[in-house]
Amino acid sequence: MAPLERSQDITISSLLARRAAERPAAPLLLSEDGALSYAEVDRQATAMAASLANLGLRENDRIALVLPAWPEFAIAAFAAVKLGAVLVPLDPRLSSADLRYRLRHSGAACAISAEDAYGIDYLQLFENLLVDLPELEHVVTVGKEDLWHDDRIFQWEDLVSAGEGRSFSAPPLEPGKSFAILYTSGVSGKPKGVELSHANVIHAAGETIRAAGLMAGDVVVGVTALFHVFGLGPGLVGTVMGGASLVLQDGFDPAETLGLVERHDATVHYGVPTLFAMELDAAERRGRFPRSVRVCVASGAPVRDGLAKRIEEGFGAPLLVAYSLTEAASTLAVTRPEDPPDKRASTLGRPVKDTSVRVASDDGDTLPPESVGELWVRGPGVMRGYHRQPRETGHVLDGDGHVRTGDIGMVDADGYIHLVGRRDDVIIRGGYNVHPSEVEDRLAAHPAVDRAAVVGVSDDVLGDAIFACVVLVEGGVVTPAELREWGATTLAAYKLPDSVTFMDDLPLTSTGKVSRNELARMVSAGGLNALRQNEDN
Repeated sequence: MAPLERSQDITISSLLARRAAERPAAPLLLSEDGALSYAEVDRQATAMAASLANLGLRENDRIALVLPAWPEFAIAAFAAVKLGAVLVPLDPRLSSADLRYRLRHSGAACAISAEDAYGIDYLQLFENLLVDLPELEHVVTVGKEDLWHDDRIFQWEDLVSAGEGRSFSAPPLEPGKSFAILYTSGVSGKPKGVELSHANVIHAAGETIRAAGLMAGDVVVGVTALFHVFGLGPGLVGTVMGGASLVLQDGFDPAETLGLVERHDATVHYGVPTLFAMELDAAERRGRFPRSVRVCVASGAPVRDGLAKRIEEGFGAPLLVAYSLTEAASTLAVTRPEDPPDKRASTLGRPVKDTSVRVASDDGDTLPPESVGELWVRGPGVMRGYHRQPRETGHVLDGDGHVRTGDIGMVDADGYIHLVGRRDDVIIRGGYNVHPSEVEDRLAAHPAVDRAAVVGVSDDVLGDAIFACVVLVEGGVVTPAELREWGATTLAAYKLPDSVTFMDDLPLTSTGKVSRNELARMVSAGGLNALRQNEDN
């Protein structure tokens, strides 16, 4: 198998075409609907690209994907790059306001969406959005409805069928051309569109599969979010690079993941630490572990030593930990099977090929080895910049091409990266970034709440659990369950507090601000049980 990841002129569209020519009948996508071969995915992507071109979509147009981890997501992604368009993968669980903002900010000319999923009527949602978004010219829906819509809404199957055998003008692509805009909360908590090139994503994906030893015949499992940088890069693109097969799973269900491992004899298991922890519990309850897995790769949050050992013992396979950052196209460092056990258990590994990490002081000066400071990374995976935000780009990219990660850590004498914490107060719950201020603002909007502070508490399953400490107004009456329900009206499920407790006051700094460090100390130390007893009462 040719090492495509080492080619200097490869793009994601040519990558699929070459694999389809080399292994046409080999399965690429495995889902509950069956298997799709490399040739079939390439054929459907080409047909969809032809129909999109016929609608007037051209090079550099943005095409948003609002889809679960379905085969259509992958096919649409490859169709977009065949046109030279820029992919905008979006979380299908976004609120309508968040979805509207990202569609408008990206300037999406087309959206490819589910008709119905997660209890959301996307047909109605997009009929409303089309009124507000003049740049959004076309919507393609995936589903089984056979309804009449206006002349801007089309059905997936109709376009694939119409595009069969139709020619279109495929522009020449360069590796440095934009491939995707992925939205991340970044350092400030506000959504930013990270522009990644073909070369960015191919480098990070290639280095991930190199560490895992991914090759033809491997079956990858554990990718549940293709809109996420790791799912899109190492998950989808990396699978194609290795000539392997990708098991698609819609949703976060550890028992289902275990079943998929066994059903498909999966050999490479990706996942956030939370998924692995919950799978271990499920496997222990049923009394057996799958034995086909030869390597596990965790990303999205630190893996604590105790969990790392449980994963390796449970699956009987080495665990690699990938240090992933959207602004670096996912993997910027990774542990490897040949690393010493203590390094694999307690570090984020060493930087991947042609990538360097420096430790910076608050002033941006480079600190000597073994010093603790903010981690800055430079390498082929580093983004082109934030879409339409040159000032924000300038805040995180220095003149030498380093991007600041927002993580506090150090690089030891052997070159291994140790993570200490976050430069800001981001809580990483189950692989998702949660900004305390967003949760606090929602809780404080409740009539019974005077003030609220949210901190992350170390948790073996979630990585960080969200702990909300609330001060009520005088005479205020509300229960923790009611506050969670209140939050659920505007917050995503992963942002809701795992625990809510009531306090008479919040610890403050000398300047009158809430001392998150002190609050976290109180919650994590002896005060945790007392606070939870308070909640229970």
